[in-house]
Amino acid sequence: MYKVFIVDDEPFIVEGLYDIVDWPLFGLEIVGHAENGQQALEALKTTPADLLITDISMPVMDGLSLISEVRKLHTEMKVVILSGFNEFDYLKEGMRLGIENYLLKPINVEELESTLRNTVQKLDRIQPKEQYDDYDVQILKDNTLYRWLNGQIAAPEFAERAGLLDLELRAPYFAVCVLRTKASLSVLFERVAGFLETRDEQSTLCRDVDGDLVLIASLSGQEDGRKAFIRLVEDLSMELSVMSRPVHIGVGRVEPVSEAASLSYKEAKRALEYYIVYPERLFIEYGQLERNRGIAFSSHSLPWAEYSKLILSGDIEELKKNIRDDFEQLKQGEGVRPDDLQSAAMELVIRFKMELQEIKLTEEADSFRQALGQIQNSQSFDGLVEILEEVANITVNSLMRDVKSPVVHQVLNYIHSHYAEELSLKTLGAHYHIHPVYLGQLFLKETGGTFAEYINKYRIEKAKELLKVTNYKVHEIARNVGYWEIGYFYKQFRKYVGISPTDFKALH
Repeated sequence: MYKVFIVDDEPFIVEGLYDIVDWPLFGLEIVGHAENGQQALEALKTTPADLLITDISMPVMDGLSLISEVRKLHTEMKVVILSGFNEFDYLKEGMRLGIENYLLKPINVEELESTLRNTVQKLDRIQPKEQYDDYDVQILKDNTLYRWLNGQIAAPEFAERAGLLDLELRAPYFAVCVLRTKASLSVLFERVAGFLETRDEQSTLCRDVDGDLVLIASLSGQEDGRKAFIRLVEDLSMELSVMSRPVHIGVGRVEPVSEAASLSYKEAKRALEYYIVYPERLFIEYGQLERNRGIAFSSHSLPWAEYSKLILSGDIEELKKNIRDDFEQLKQGEGVRPDDLQSAAMELVIRFKMELQEIKLTEEADSFRQALGQIQNSQSFDGLVEILEEVANITVNSLMRDVKSPVVHQVLNYIHSHYAEELSLKTLGAHYHIHPVYLGQLFLKETGGTFAEYINKYRIEKAKELLKVTNYKVHEIARNVGYWEIGYFYKQFRKYVGISPTDFKALH
């Protein structure tokens, strides 16, 4: 992970930067922040950072002075300026000091993320290997391999990084296993690295953003390679079985180099989830799970993509109906055994858990674990489906409960009650004691749309209701939903409905 330090005298900007970017996704972590250049300079003397994100106009020491001083301490540090001033002189001085970009407030998230992506690529290219100590080299390996495993790095760029970092990954096939423990990750890393030194297999280790240890093996053949890899994992699992805390190992299938091992990595991560079903196993091989699926585990049996959409939309009743209908259809399948239905139900519970984990840190692990136990002991079809319906309830309710921040939730309620009044980020920010820029960014992150888009859509929906059920004139309805300019109302109505308010009223 590359380290980021933020400097801005406006707390809401700092807080917003923490929230609006998924930093680990870019291989970045925020290691500190300061309110002015002097505080930042003192902190950076003891807190190493690879990227500095700073405002210009600050008390005590401004951003340009800070950059100049930082260059004396860390010549290779990358710098991004955030400023509320579109001043050419500032930009010119920033360019002289070697900044990566000059971004204007309010922050454009896409522009910021693009800048971060380019900066990380530059950091990956910086300095020959011998100028790093072992710890720094491993951080670079972790970052490069994680991006490769997630398809975030092009093949030529990866080949360049692999050569720089001595990554032996040239065989035609790859397989991945992922190790997870509640013990110290550094202790596990050292233990696995020591074990691999005694073996002849070509392999490398890295750590991913979830805190798991990833072992990537280079293999010369597919079937022979699989057998050799499983022997390696078996021996490794026995070696680790003496550790004070258990180590769970998920094993992906052997994949050709063209797949960049990303599929095997995803399979290994998914195999780890099955420890909730098979806690006694030393390792779980995803390919074996696939072979054991039977009829109920057919990739076409349960429409998970449709379930996922219903979860995200919060449509619990439709979700439960689909589950019951689909399991009824499974039950009617030729040759289906009771344990096939139980296996399909367990698979569905694990999928629910994984879906929730992708969106938020779930606190419902005990509920999922309890559901799996109930499924194993279920004695009737109706009882089995009722368990799944309850899991669906838990998943959707948990998501709906925490998906929005309290501030955005309050703002949405206020909009729904006061949509006919004049509303702006400035007035609502003052009402809820939050800076309008940060409120706008938070609103965009939580709802997926801008503040203005949300209000216009909501007002137009209310206008449609009034056009259907009242005899009010169009200009009266416009005022009732918050539009005082009739021309602007017509423009927004056509934008979201496709026809004019007059035509809409005539149709209803």
